[in-house]
Amino acid sequence: MKDLVQIWNNVAGRRYSSVNTSELKDFDKRPRRSEIDNFEVNFAECEVLNNKFNDDVQFNDRKNAIINRLFERRKQGQFARQPKSLFILLMLGFFALAAGCFILFVKPYDFFFKQKAVLSDGGEIFEMWRKPEVELYTKVFLFNVTNAEEYMAGKDDKIKVKEVGPYVYRESLEHKVLKFNDNATLSAIPKHPLSWVEELSEGNQENDTLYLPHIALLSIANVVSQKDMFTRFGLNNLITITNSQPLAKMTAREFMMGYESELMTLGNTFLPGWIYFDKLGLIDRAYDFEGDYETIFTGTDDVRNSGLIDTYRGSTDLPHWEGKHCSNVQYASDGTKFRGGVTKNESILFYRKSLCRAAPLIPVDEGEKSGLKGYKYTFPENMMDNGKYIKENECFCRHGNCLPPGLIDVTDCYYGFPIALSYPHFWKGDDVLFSKVEGLSPNKEQHETAFWIEPQSGLPLDVSSKFQINMALGDISSIKNAERFANMHLPLLWFDIRMYTLPPSLKQRFNLYLNILPIVEQAAMYLLFVTGAIFILSSVYSLTFKVMFKKQKTFNNWKETEGIYAPCEITLRDTDTDSDNKHCVLKIHSEKLKDLSSKLSDRMYDTVGNVKDKVVEELNHVKHVFERRGSKNVIHEGNHESKNDTEYSAIKQSDSEDECKYLEILDDGSDMVPTKLETERSEKLKKLDSTDRR
Repeated sequence: MKDLVQIWNNVAGRRYSSVNTSELKDFDKRPRRSEIDNFEVNFAECEVLNNKFNDDVQFNDRKNAIINRLFERRKQGQFARQPKSLFILLMLGFFALAAGCFILFVKPYDFFFKQKAVLSDGGEIFEMWRKPEVELYTKVFLFNVTNAEEYMAGKDDKIKVKEVGPYVYRESLEHKVLKFNDNATLSAIPKHPLSWVEELSEGNQENDTLYLPHIALLSIANVVSQKDMFTRFGLNNLITITNSQPLAKMTAREFMMGYESELMTLGNTFLPGWIYFDKLGLIDRAYDFEGDYETIFTGTDDVRNSGLIDTYRGSTDLPHWEGKHCSNVQYASDGTKFRGGVTKNESILFYRKSLCRAAPLIPVDEGEKSGLKGYKYTFPENMMDNGKYIKENECFCRHGNCLPPGLIDVTDCYYGFPIALSYPHFWKGDDVLFSKVEGLSPNKEQHETAFWIEPQSGLPLDVSSKFQINMALGDISSIKNAERFANMHLPLLWFDIRMYTLPPSLKQRFNLYLNILPIVEQAAMYLLFVTGAIFILSSVYSLTFKVMFKKQKTFNNWKETEGIYAPCEITLRDTDTDSDNKHCVLKIHSEKLKDLSSKLSDRMYDTVGNVKDKVVEELNHVKHVFERRGSKNVIHEGNHESKNDTEYSAIKQSDSEDECKYLEILDDGSDMVPTKLETERSEKLKKLDSTDRR
């Protein structure tokens, strides 16, 4: 069995040493068959080739040899042309990497989104801006005077009010586009028609009868009180003739949408330059857009400004205020679409005609509305200040007359009527505002303005803009029936411009644009990178280990003229047939090793057998010498016979015990070195030989 182990280790690359070189000397000198010589030459050649290209040389040192080997073997026809799929796989890998880099640097989603956000004729976003599909409502709350008669009779010192509402109207926001301009703007006329929505009014009806302030009388009284005595006398006569009272009974619709008054008719007749309408209603006047026009940025130059106001009535400033801080309206939104691409700490502008200004909005929170990420905006602290806390706000003081903090004078926006804006119920207003009015209960949760806006597109997700319309009356004590309202800040109504959510069509569309497509872009980029890397590495692996380092599959089909790539031919035994040779050609590397091991085992077994026979022959010869000598030297028979028998027995015992110990593995890989056992046996043979000669 040791013979087989030794032979297998020799095939695996281990070195061996002979046990007794002297005993095998004659055997080594014997002529061997040509098959054994060819086997040793070719086996050594295979071992050198394997070590050269797989074990000893580093990859960096043999890269040139690898390339030369590839082309040399291809030139000599040792392997066929690789399939086109390998080249296609490599090209697909590079294409995938290039596509991933294109997405990473070019960002096609941003390009797509910019093209969508630009207001172009017939474009998707343009149509959404021109006539939004959103459901926008105006909720109105009126302040009904509950002690009108008592207060007019002088019994009560304060007017007592009670909030009544809501009265809900649907606002159909629309922009009538006139033309597209050359400076990346378009010209349009805003329209905001209202329609009554009974089902959202919570049981309130437009024909509800309430005690409400007579706006026409109080407004005319406030204007004429500053005129000369003759003008005041004329107005007092009119009030007496018409029996006009500062508090009147009227329906909710009349107060909001306009009511007929003899005083208004006379005012329209005698003061046509001031009052050009027969009816006066607060909501009706707030939504009067007659003669208004605006230019809007299309976003061609800067997509972030798409849908924002450039000019209003031909100017970037409102004519009601002095100073850019108060009058500027450029880059403000009318609520249809806000500034896009804003950061978390960036403020935006909001303009409505009823506000008479472009009000700033600051971010205060972030969250999710209608399935989209949004920032919550509200008005900054002291926005209703007239210069008491913020010096820049002094421009809101009309003609140098500053109202108490919490009120903004918008008289010039409401046809000269003494109208002032505040938060509902004078929330965040000065205490003086509550000095002559009872029944107000300011509350942050109910009266705070809040805008939820998607920051990337500027799309409003949830809107609640809340303001209160008041009358800021001066000294009208000289006007008949109005004496008790002098220097009063009288609340009239407050409204909430409300959009609850996006309609399903817009929600699905913007969910695709803002949520799904960015994820698809990122996923596609990473997928292309990974796919490209896998394709390229697979191609390189196939090219390197399956082509350039590929082991040859046959021994007999190679030519002897192929240099270092010549086959390691092994001469077949006489018993081998042509059919066996054909099968050997198709064996893989592991099968070839097994075949070489089998052949080597057969050869070495025959060799060891011959060596054994030779040793036995020599031992028999030695025995014969002992017997012959014993017959000639009778005198020394006792001593010599005992000695010879002992030595012969030792030799024979050694023969029987060490019959298979001819080879042993040397870890240092040295050449054929005699072992201790062989040396002892060699010395014994020499002694016997010398004795025989004597």
